[in-house]
This record gives sequence, C-alpha cells and structure tokens, in this order.
Amino acid sequence: MRKFTLSCLAIVISLLFGALILWLMGKDPVAAYMNLLQGSGLMEKARYSGRQNMFTDFMSFLDAMTPMIFASLSVALAMRGGFFNIGVSGQMLAAGITAHMLAGVIPSRVLVVLAGLLAGAIVGALIGWLKSRFNVNEVVTSIMLNSIIMYVITFYINVFYINPVSRQSKAVVDSARLTLSGFRWENLKMDIALAFPLAIIAALLLHWFLERTTYGYEIKAVGLSPKAAYYAGMNVNRTALFTMTLSGALAGLAGVSYFCGYLATIQPGVVPSMGFDAIAVSLLGGNNPIGCVFASFLITIISKGTVYMSSRQHIEPEIASLIAAFILTFAACSAVLDRRKK
Repeated sequence: MRKFTLSCLAIVISLLFGALILWLMGKDPVAAYMNLLQGSGLMEKARYSGRQNMFTDFMSFLDAMTPMIFASLSVALAMRGGFFNIGVSGQMLAAGITAHMLAGVIPSRVLVVLAGLLAGAIVGALIGWLKSRFNVNEVVTSIMLNSIIMYVITFYINVFYINPVSRQSKAVVDSARLTLSGFRWENLKMDIALAFPLAIIAALLLHWFLERTTYGYEIKAVGLSPKAAYYAGMNVNRTALFTMTLSGALAGLAGVSYFCGYLATIQPGVVPSMGFDAIAVSLLGGNNPIGCVFASFLITIISKGTVYMSSRQHIEPEIASLIAAFILTFAACSAVLDRRKK
C-alpha cells in the first residue's frame, strides 16, 4: 500500500511540475493534458483524417504500450530477485534480430515469438550464470552486453540485411509481424497489436507465479537476503540463474513486440531507450507485475500523445518528454525513500 501511495504521489507532483512549466510558457495546462489523452485515443479529437477515429488511435496506443509492458515486467522480476537488469535493451535487440532472421526463412508469428523469447532468455541466462558462478556484477555484464550486441547486430544489418532506401533493416514480412498493420474494419483502418493479450497474460501469470508458487517465494527471498535464503536451505545460485533467464525471456518478448510488431524494422547503431525507461516504469509500478501494466499505460499516454499536444499547443515535443522524465525521476526517488524507511 505504501508503494502505491508513493507512486501516486510521484505522479501528482510530476504533473504539477509539468503544469507549472506549461503555465510559465503561457499555455493552458488542462488543455495540454487533454491533448495528451486525445493523441492517445482516450478522448475524442475535434477532427480526424480519413478512416480514422478515436478507436483507431487507441489501437495504435496499445501497439506502442505492449513492448513497454514486457520490458517493465522483465525489470520488475529481476529486481524482485535482487538483480538490476540494465541489459533489457540488449536482450531486446538480440531477440529482435533473431526473430527477423527466422521470419525470413519461416514466416510464422508463433515461431517469431518463440525465437525472441529464447534469444532473450539465453542472454539473460548468460548474465545470471556469470553472476552465480563467478560473482560478476550483473550491471557491468549487462552494460557490456548491450554494446556488444548492438555493434554485432549493426555490422550484420549493414553488411547483409540493410534496406538501401530506409537505411534500416529489411522489414519483417507481414505474415510474421506481430502487428496487423493497416487492418480494415468497417470504414476504419487501424493497427492491431497481436501481442497485447500476451502481455496482459504474462503480467497476470508473473503476479501469480511470484505470490503463489514456491519458486516465486524463493526468488523474493533471495532478493531480500541471499544469506538468509542460503541458511534456509535455498539454492541461491540456481535461483539467480533462473531469475535472470526468465527476466531475459520477458525482455525477448519486448524485443519481438517492438522490432517485429510496432516498428517492424531495426535501426542499426541504436540501442532502444525503452529498455532503460522500463527501469523507472517498473519502479513507478512498485516492481509489481500488475503495477507495471498501469505504469506502462501512463508513460505510453505521454509518449503517444506528444505529437498531438505539440501541434495543438504549438510547443516543443520535448516538453512532454520532460513531464515523463519528472514522473520517472520522482518514481525512482520514491523507491529510494521506501527502502530507507524499511
């Protein structure tokens, strides 16, 4: 309950800070926040282009939200186990390129999901094995793997898999893409996130796993005190390896839903910032799987509604990013305060 209260307080303070900035710029904060909701498909706009309405905007919103849910779940699980998985971005890239390569041979959405899950799990298992076997700090390992994976994938795309027009990777084939792009229903044209139900199911299953199973209890026990868990008879090294493997698998699902769904391509030389944003989103959600869904919902409202708010209020889009940064920063601060009180 205290975590929930601190998270709500962080959101309220952040929104007030954002409102103050908008007011100092001579803008109407209430109208600006309404524009964020309108741009995300949560409120009706004054006008829409052809074959678009509030529902089509909301479906696009869910498409953008899906990989954030997976990424924040990955971070939350690792933190519950006492690990700081800062390598979600690298695990997303590894999953994305693996799924892209498989889709070029066997265009199947099921195989794309499985390939991404396995690739992320392997990277996560490597981090967990180095930690449990040699006590290598997972933060250092994750950061190094982020760079290694990014440069290897950049080389592969530029040499073998580049689209000469977009200068990004070749787009994943439609039959393997996790987003139904341009789907037509009635007189509407929309993007449908096929992985969104899977993200909700993953959050519910992870919550049940952590709260209702023996393995979930062991993960939380090791996260709270490895020494106490060891003297209680738990296999700390095995639990560490399992935790990071499962965390990597969730990051892999974030990667395929992002690179084989929302974007459909991979930009060489770029590490997705979502992997880092997911850390603060997880903190905002109290490292709780259900909380991560709601925190992802809030942050995606800001990211998706930015363009519309910027066009309507005639302000720089960075203002919305600043508001999101306020929320994530105060969320991180609230997590620190919560730990100190304990």
